[in-house]
Amino acid sequence: MNLTEQIIVIALCAFATMLTRFLPFLVFSDKRPTPKYISYLGKALPAASFAMLIVYSLRNIDLSGGSFAIAEVLAIIVTCALYFWKRQMLLPIAGGTLTYMLLVQLVF
Repeated sequence: MNLTEQIIVIALCAFATMLTRFLPFLVFSDKRPTPKYISYLGKALPAASFAMLIVYSLRNIDLSGGSFAIAEVLAIIVTCALYFWKRQMLLPIAGGTLTYMLLVQLVF
């Protein structure tokens, strides 16, 4: 790509990002109530996204291997424990990832 094409691509990416950020505020104003299906999606999609992420992350586990997926199970337990302890998202994600990486690199 030449310089002009690069500038066009960057401008289009910036425009698309701004559009996805500002469009909900333009479509769903404070004057009208939010439609019920949008509220439902706001409640259902985060859990569905995490469920799909868990299935995707655990799809290639070899239970007949040497470690029998102990690192994965321990990381899931740490993630769940941190979530139920603090009820936020960032700490369990970081804690579970750190636990898994330490177990895989240092123990298994």
